[in-house]
Amino acid sequence: MESVTLDTINHYINGQKVKGKSDQVGYVYSPSTGKKIAEVPYATKEEVNEAIHFAKQAAKKWGNTSIGKRVEVLHRFRHLIVEHTEELARLIGLENGKTISDAKGEIGRGIESVDLAIGAPHILKGEHSANVGGEINAYSIKQPLGVVTCISPFNFPVMVPLAMSTMAVAVGNAMILKPSEKVPYSALFLSELWEQAGLPKGVWNVINGDKDTVQEIITHQDIEAISFVGSSKVAEIIYETGTKHHKRVNAFGGGKNHMVVMPDANLDKAVDSFIGAAYGSASQRCMAISTVMPVGEQTAETFKEKLKVKVEKLQAGSFDDEHADFGAVISQEAKQSILRDIEMALKEGANMLVDGRNPDVENKEGFYLGATLLDQVKPDMKVYIEEVFGPARIVVNVETLEEAIGLINDHQYGNGVTIFTNSGRDARKFTQEIEVGMVGVNVPIPIPVGYYNFGGWKSSRYGEGQMFGPDTARFFTKTKTISERWFDQKESDELTFDFPGTKD
Repeated sequence: MESVTLDTINHYINGQKVKGKSDQVGYVYSPSTGKKIAEVPYATKEEVNEAIHFAKQAAKKWGNTSIGKRVEVLHRFRHLIVEHTEELARLIGLENGKTISDAKGEIGRGIESVDLAIGAPHILKGEHSANVGGEINAYSIKQPLGVVTCISPFNFPVMVPLAMSTMAVAVGNAMILKPSEKVPYSALFLSELWEQAGLPKGVWNVINGDKDTVQEIITHQDIEAISFVGSSKVAEIIYETGTKHHKRVNAFGGGKNHMVVMPDANLDKAVDSFIGAAYGSASQRCMAISTVMPVGEQTAETFKEKLKVKVEKLQAGSFDDEHADFGAVISQEAKQSILRDIEMALKEGANMLVDGRNPDVENKEGFYLGATLLDQVKPDMKVYIEEVFGPARIVVNVETLEEAIGLINDHQYGNGVTIFTNSGRDARKFTQEIEVGMVGVNVPIPIPVGYYNFGGWKSSRYGEGQMFGPDTARFFTKTKTISERWFDQKESDELTFDFPGTKD
């Protein structure tokens, strides 16, 4: 048997790649081929401590660096991302499986977060009030927290780390990034770009590992804040553990995102919108539409008839296949889990409209699933209650808009939702009454642009921080309010024990 040499993934600590010392390793697979391509030594407690030690030292100097100097680094970093988009997109495709065009779209959305961080000088401006009383001026300033950590998922190896970290760096913190062990290449590539951009050593660090590594990071006394993206189950654990150890935490979980299609909607546009939002990235997006709710029997029949024809034509393929609509799922375990979800749905009474369990693909060893569409799904079925992180989408038939709103509001998740309609009245009712964090009207994926806050409700988010938007700066800074008075040396104050007031 021919031996295969695997890449060994390094940590990135204090401005340089560091070979892991641990005997405990994980493996990286290319979803497109199913082949093992790298091994990842998981960080030891000593390596975690070392990274945080250097980050703490760097944070003091970086936090005192002028905001103008920090922004200069961000400008160069942005330029380097654009310059290396092709190379970065191929790395994403290699380790994640998504198509090159989809990877480029991810990079573009990640750059929006860099753009917002470049505007940190404006966002960091405090408040000032002159003579609030007794010739006292009051003002506030925002200061960095120190060392913060971001724990990012496999499905967006570039966009999420950028969304979580660039503002944290811009406002003066040092960063410990723990990427998913399934997609470590992209994080190290970003490290190289930060280095080329002139970011001082220790401000950006990457530690690879599993849940034990995460535990060491989030309970460390010198970590001030934790930002996490992953499943809701893990998000809740991260939130509870982090807050127990007095950390500031925002933890973003999963979603069960609905699309409501009203009788007056343009059904052709609704169908096309659903397909891209539902099956792009092999449905491995927390903001993917997983459930479509056509309102009324006639709407449902016409919509499903049009949808079925187009879903049947979707093609899974390798990340570098220009003709593929989407790529493989992340792992063999993920594939088997999705297949079990489909089987359970059928057992519970769902109807198979399009069967993608055995797709026609060139490489049978890859982790491929085709587009699957299930009809007659009821709210008490497992496939409706739980998030299915793969290309198995469902149809839930409802009679009225009120019924749709009620079902969505009763669901445990509240990440994203959208309605397709030509009625301003219905759209207003929907946007006002729906209990979901991100809402679209005739928009297939209601993920906000980088300068608006991102965050779901209910079990889709733990903590109050946001990802994207100006709230990111607030999450990664602490506000200090200062009351200041300067005495005239010729004046003398009388001794008083009264509580000071604004009328003094």
